[in-house]
Amino acid sequence: MVLVGKKDQQAFSELYDRYSDRLVNYFYRMLWQDGEKAQDFMQDLFSKLIHKPHLYDEKRAFKTWVFSIANNMCKNEYRKQEIRKNTSYEVKYDVAGETGAEMEQALDWSAFNAKLDEVLEELDDKKRSTFEMRYREDLSINEISQAMDCSQGTVKSRLFYTLKILNQRLKVFEGIGTLVALISWLY
Repeated sequence: MVLVGKKDQQAFSELYDRYSDRLVNYFYRMLWQDGEKAQDFMQDLFSKLIHKPHLYDEKRAFKTWVFSIANNMCKNEYRKQEIRKNTSYEVKYDVAGETGAEMEQALDWSAFNAKLDEVLEELDDKKRSTFEMRYREDLSINEISQAMDCSQGTVKSRLFYTLKILNQRLKVFEGIGTLVALISWLY
């Protein structure tokens, strides 16, 4: 990022290549699964990086800093939107060549993922953002605390209560083993 401030195009390209897909995915999940909005936000974020490279604090890791900006952009968007969009889910699966058991498992996972997204959408923005950063963006507790400007204990608490809510709300999937797989994946 220091090199970007010195107008090094190669450095900017490297940052873009490393983080653009991750940021689009983050924005997609945080902004009502709107692909166009996610792309726009990612482009806006990188535009900010180009036009205001002096705002980068060299003491912070770039990944933490850029996700902090992304998180703040989402918070600003939430303020603009008084009512969140309702999200609809469709089960899409190509059944050609699949056995009944494979198709059933895929449909179970599809239904599980749809319900997981639905439950996450109902959470407050801080819990959802913390969950997304930890389990889908693979940021550490420390990185999340820096990105969200809160203590590590607060991050851990948010994750604990989010997982507790998920466990309660996704119990219907317990019989098919997907909840167990999720919980083991999360830990």
